[in-house]
Amino acid sequence: MDTKVSVKELYNLARERFTQQEIADHFGRNVRTLKRWESRKDGPPDYVAPGLQQLLFNTEVAGAGSDGDFTFIDLFAGIGGIRMGFENAGGKCVFTSEWDRYAVKTYNKNFVVDHHIAGDITKIPAKDIPDHDVLLAGFPCQPFSIAGVSKKNSLGRKHGFLDKTQGTLFFDVARIIEEKQPKAILLENVKNLKSHDKGRTFQVIRETLENELGYRVFPMVINGKGFVPQNRERIYIVGFRSDTDFSWDAFRKKDPEAKVMADILHPQNGSESPEKDYTVGSKAKVNGKYVLSDKLWKYLYDYAAKHKAKGNGFGYGKVTKNSISRTLSARYYKDGSEILVSRGKGNPRRLTPRECARLMGYPDTFDIPVSDTQAYKQFGNSVVAPVIKEIARVMKPHIMTLKEEAESHVHQYALYGQSD
Repeated sequence: MDTKVSVKELYNLARERFTQQEIADHFGRNVRTLKRWESRKDGPPDYVAPGLQQLLFNTEVAGAGSDGDFTFIDLFAGIGGIRMGFENAGGKCVFTSEWDRYAVKTYNKNFVVDHHIAGDITKIPAKDIPDHDVLLAGFPCQPFSIAGVSKKNSLGRKHGFLDKTQGTLFFDVARIIEEKQPKAILLENVKNLKSHDKGRTFQVIRETLENELGYRVFPMVINGKGFVPQNRERIYIVGFRSDTDFSWDAFRKKDPEAKVMADILHPQNGSESPEKDYTVGSKAKVNGKYVLSDKLWKYLYDYAAKHKAKGNGFGYGKVTKNSISRTLSARYYKDGSEILVSRGKGNPRRLTPRECARLMGYPDTFDIPVSDTQAYKQFGNSVVAPVIKEIARVMKPHIMTLKEEAESHVHQYALYGQSD
């Protein structure tokens, strides 16, 4: 059955039973959105189907209907790499924010989202965000200013993170933490966050979390090469609102099964089915469009040779089946120079988007509904999914302990109130 036709049929059935406003309220949208859905030749987008089934048949939506072991919010969500790991640990996502419309398209295609995805987080009042146990944020790194605090002190003006982080996206993370007081947080960023601006940026973040927001903070730089065949160092900042015996010692830094590029490259022998136009023919050979043109390959080769002669390390990165790659970046769509796959004879080729997904640890069931350019940007900006899964595993016992303690306090308070 055509999925889009079935979605259209579901929507038409819903319109027979409910008003536009009732349907809009169910999805957390406005009536204008429904009118756009109705104007589409094929009806509403695919991701609407589970919500329509829930509305029509009062069924639970898989991954969304239950409360989960704990709740979390997904800020700067991208395509959901952090969400995936915490859902695997039994968490339920209750709020998502992502401004890039192409990333939202991929996110909606791969997750059951029973809430409206918020756009620009800077425009969302913290009080409007649902209560949650865990805050997750892969926020972009921006410069922080720590100048002028003493002057503002003398003027009696607010400082702290309200001053030092204003104008940066970390400010929005901080104001949400201050308002909602989640039991735990996980922040992800580039490794250079620790050294950015001679360490001042990380100093502001740590002091804000610890001294002003009252969290016990555990930062760690982790290289994804223990889980995927890619050198990818990122800093992960775990924090808890109350004392905990959390330790990174419990984190397994390496997958027992070591991976090399051969594990993520298309085998091209017919053992996998052709996908989109990434691979073609009965043997699912990589499409020739991913092979570098003579002009581009000559440019990259000459550029690398010129810098090598000067003693610089600039240039392309070539991989074979038995190697690991450099870091996949969001600029990979430009020329693919950081990870070029050797083809033996002839020009090397870029990775396909599916190979990029595998290089980031995403399963082959992960749908890629966008163009190659957007897919390269999305995976280059994403997280190594198995790393997040392992972090979620290590964090969960501490999240649950703090949650149980909070619930116990509420129960004791209720009993005290009754005895009064």
